[in-house]
Amino acid sequence: MNKTRQHGPIKVGLVVGSSRPGRRGPTVAGWVAETTARHPAVRAGKVDVELVDLAEQRLPMLDEPVPARFGDYRHEHTRRWSTVAAACDAFVFVTPEYNSSIPAVLKNAIDYLDAEWRGKPAGVLTYGVRGGGRAAEHLRPILAEVGMAVLPNHVELELFTDFDWSGEDRSDPTAEGRIAPRDGRAEMITAMLAELLASVRTAGRDAVPAGGR
Repeated sequence: MNKTRQHGPIKVGLVVGSSRPGRRGPTVAGWVAETTARHPAVRAGKVDVELVDLAEQRLPMLDEPVPARFGDYRHEHTRRWSTVAAACDAFVFVTPEYNSSIPAVLKNAIDYLDAEWRGKPAGVLTYGVRGGGRAAEHLRPILAEVGMAVLPNHVELELFTDFDWSGEDRSDPTAEGRIAPRDGRAEMITAMLAELLASVRTAGRDAVPAGGR
C-alpha cells in the first residue's frame, strides 16, 4: 500500500549516475546543489536537495529473483536502495553520456525498483563532450516506463564550454577541469527545480515506503 507523506520538507534526490574513478558526476552534482541552495524554498527549509551517489549504493548487477513490479525484495542491498529512493519526492538525474547512452550503473539502479519511482517527477541533466544529449534521449523513456513524470526539458553541460581548463592539458583524459557553466545554465537549473516542486505539489506528495508496495 502506498503511503502519503504530508509533513516535513519536500526532498529532491540528486542522483549521480556514474561510478567510475575520475568521474565528473560529483562535481556537476555539487554545482547543481549549490545552485538550488539559492532557491527561496530551499533557503526557507521547505525543500531539501540531497545527494544520492550510486557509487556509494554499491548495487551489484540486478540479482533479485522477483521482478521489481511486485515489490518483493529479497536482498538487503535492494531494501536499502528502496529506502533511499522512497524517501525522495522528486529526482534530478545527473548523468554523463557513454557511447550514445547512459552508464550501466544508472540503468541498473533504476531497474532494481518500481513503486518507489512511480508518480514522482524527474529532471535530467547530462554532460559530455557534446553535452550528453543522446544520454538524455535514452534516459527519458526509461524513466517514463517506470512511471515517472519526466520534465519536458533537460539541461546539458559541454566539457569544453562549461568547464574551465586553464592550466590543464585538454588532451589528457584524466584532466578534470573546473566546472564553470555558461550564462543561463544556473537559471535553467532553477527553473527545473521550480517545475519539480510544482509537480510534487500537484501530485500530492505520494511516496512509497521502503520495501515497495
